[in-house]
Amino acid sequence: MGVRDIEVFRVVMSAGSTSKAAQVLGVSQPAVSQSIRKLESSAGLQLFHRAHGRLIATEEARALLIDVDKLFIGMDAIEHRIKSLKQFGTGRLAIAVHPLMGNAFMPRALAEFDLEQRDIRVSLRVQSSREVHQEVSAGLCDFGVMADEMPAAGLEHSEFMNEPGVIALPQGHPLTRKSSIAARDLAGCEFIALNPEDSSRRRLEVALDSAGVALNVRVETAYLHTICNLVLRGTGVAFINPLAALDFVDRGLVIRPFDLDVRTRSLLVFRPGKPLSDTARKLLKVMRIQLAKDLEFIKQYLSR
Repeated sequence: MGVRDIEVFRVVMSAGSTSKAAQVLGVSQPAVSQSIRKLESSAGLQLFHRAHGRLIATEEARALLIDVDKLFIGMDAIEHRIKSLKQFGTGRLAIAVHPLMGNAFMPRALAEFDLEQRDIRVSLRVQSSREVHQEVSAGLCDFGVMADEMPAAGLEHSEFMNEPGVIALPQGHPLTRKSSIAARDLAGCEFIALNPEDSSRRRLEVALDSAGVALNVRVETAYLHTICNLVLRGTGVAFINPLAALDFVDRGLVIRPFDLDVRTRSLLVFRPGKPLSDTARKLLKVMRIQLAKDLEFIKQYLSR
């Protein structure tokens, strides 16, 4: 059973056909088919059903893919580490963060960290929480920050942020006349929401359901910065993490406290058994100081 045949199998599963896999791998379609047959023969398993020239993955193939992906994540980690050592040496940091933290918070924190003075290079990866988990688990990053929409299983973790969400409104909206927003105020409003799998949205809907209010969702998206831009343009109102508002209030976004205590959380995650470098610990200290500054700014804005 050769590594090349396993690689071909993985690409076929991803591409969905031998012709597309051949294009990705830069080989002929018969070569791809031959690798698949060799792998099946070596494993003693039927990995695909053949029907009218098409390959249909069996349950065995889908089960095998789970372990194959783990293998290649490990290989990717080695390749990435080699490239990083060539380019940066050891004076580097790799950080994976979910979009809320990556779009504006981390740039502010890194500016405070003074990378030039410390002569440090940073690989900042803005990814979904699932991808952050995968990157940290594979050892591709020094640490990560993810939302709590998925378990931090297999990783050491601590709470980085746990704050009540706020309501974002466009200028001129009737609700801007209120000092705080109640659940009943959202009834009938055009609402812009995070995707259904987001944990803060689930908590919001549970709280609103208890209050007898249903959201009138007009737009769903994965990104809070997109939501803030939509609110600015009058598309609707939204429930957001207060950090997301920081770069928008000076552009006209209005935020108000929400009467329901619906939390927005971010987790700091580390790979078990991998001690943080002194540089990483110093950056984390700067990040916590920056978070306190940002939240104090929002607190002052809401108390005006």
